[in-house]
Amino acid sequence: MKVFLQLSWFFKQERKAYISGTLILLFVALLQLVPPKVIGIVVDEINRGSFQATDLLKWIGALVGAGLLMYVLRYYWRIMIFGSSVKLARQIRNQLYEHFTNMSQSFYQRKRIGDLMAHATNDLSAIQQTAGSGVLTLVDSLATGGFVIVAMAATISWKLTLICLIPMPLMAILTSWYGTLLHQRFHKAQEAFSSLNDKTQESISGIKVIKTFGQEKEDIEDFRELSDDVVQKNISVAKVDSLFDPTISLIVGISFFLSIAFGARYVLMEEISIGELISFTTYLGLLIWPMLAFGWLFNIVERGRASYDRVSQLLSERTEIIDREDAVDFIPSGDIEFKIDEFIYPEEKEPILQNIQFRMKQGETLGIVGKTGAGKTSLLKLLIREFYAEKGTIVFGGKKIDDYRIKRLREAIGYVPQDHFLFSATIKENIAFAMPTIEVGKVHQAASIASLHEDILEFTDGYETVVGERGVSLSGGQKQRISIARALLMDPEVLILDDSLSAVDAKTEESILTALKEERDGKTTIITAHRLSAIQHANLILVLDDGKIVERGTHEQLMGQDGWYKEMYLRQQLEELVEQGG
Repeated sequence: MKVFLQLSWFFKQERKAYISGTLILLFVALLQLVPPKVIGIVVDEINRGSFQATDLLKWIGALVGAGLLMYVLRYYWRIMIFGSSVKLARQIRNQLYEHFTNMSQSFYQRKRIGDLMAHATNDLSAIQQTAGSGVLTLVDSLATGGFVIVAMAATISWKLTLICLIPMPLMAILTSWYGTLLHQRFHKAQEAFSSLNDKTQESISGIKVIKTFGQEKEDIEDFRELSDDVVQKNISVAKVDSLFDPTISLIVGISFFLSIAFGARYVLMEEISIGELISFTTYLGLLIWPMLAFGWLFNIVERGRASYDRVSQLLSERTEIIDREDAVDFIPSGDIEFKIDEFIYPEEKEPILQNIQFRMKQGETLGIVGKTGAGKTSLLKLLIREFYAEKGTIVFGGKKIDDYRIKRLREAIGYVPQDHFLFSATIKENIAFAMPTIEVGKVHQAASIASLHEDILEFTDGYETVVGERGVSLSGGQKQRISIARALLMDPEVLILDDSLSAVDAKTEESILTALKEERDGKTTIITAHRLSAIQHANLILVLDDGKIVERGTHEQLMGQDGWYKEMYLRQQLEELVEQGG
């Protein structure tokens, strides 16, 4: 029952509803004692020959009244207890979602999307059932069982009651053991479901790649193996779960046998009447539900405990990137200076960046180039505080970036990542994502700077065209330009284009860069690229290799050196010449 202690914070929060629901349940449990008692009284009066028609109407009225009252009261306790459990699911779901949005990039490198989705669906459902059906089953089984045992002992025979309860300790021992097994196996079943959920999400997202490489059969086989694993682990849970009812039915059967055997003897000895024996066996019938309920309760509670442990473990994780207590609350602007001695990704051993030192003035353009894996994107992630460099500092506008509130820092930066993400919404809604109420004219202006406006007008629905999930209906270049327009609409102090022009042709690239230069006068721009034509106009160009700056300067200065930059630039110029038929 540990999970009820873990959820005590919520029971205190919703104490009015739970206390009211519990009191109503107790009253219903008392009302359930009326029918067996009435039956016993009627049987004894019939046996004595003193039963009259008026007595029949009186007792029928009592039964109907008790039945109607139970009907109404059961309606209200369901609203109070089950309604509260729905609130719990909503509250934890909101906590999870807020937690997900606050976590840093390293969290998502460690966690799988499918697993996180399973926490927010399957696990929450088990927790909700614990706070609803679990509470109901606990209170109702204890109240009904307790009241019935008291009624049997106090109004009929305490000796017969004790005899019938002899098998109960065995039931308690067995159900406790089953509960421990159920907790262990359900935890593994939930983990298997998370893996299956992750596989499903990954396969659907990558269905184009799967089909392109003809891996449908292999992917189906992988899915089947994971699905079989889920089935096997849930069957393992079901094997334990299926032990509850037979065990409890056996215990109840033994109790009925003892009540009939010893009850008949007490009737012959005239210690109890035949009507009281009938009442006793009817009361014993009412004990079947509490006994079965205990088995069901262990099932619900152990599932809920396993799920709550998984969710609690997830919520206990803390992000490394947090606001300092004395962080300033304004949007930064000004010069940017990097002094990074060393940066290592969490849980990695080798540094990804070393001895990175440079300064760029406000309004300048910085170009960053280098081989794949040289550390270009890592450098940018430090600026937007997706990661924290313990050995080094980044200064923005005269203050370290961790002196600003994270929200304010990121409001100053428009970031267009390599793996651009579009929402399943209209083109207009995607561009205006950060400023949904902005006027349409400014959306059009941002699209024009990104050389996208004319393309959008050619669509049947124009800016109201729904792009599909992750922009599936658009070309790579159109997706990139929508991402650029989305960042431009913020009019940020710093615009970062992280290899964001790779999918557009040279002419479109030149058009975008020219428009950026005109529109962003006095604003800072950082561009990483593999195509050097995208950064040759930059005020400063850094060449990274293995996380270190190996060359720096303007385009003209770098062309005067016999280094990687000059070699790559001449090679790309030659390739372009060949493509044009030269």
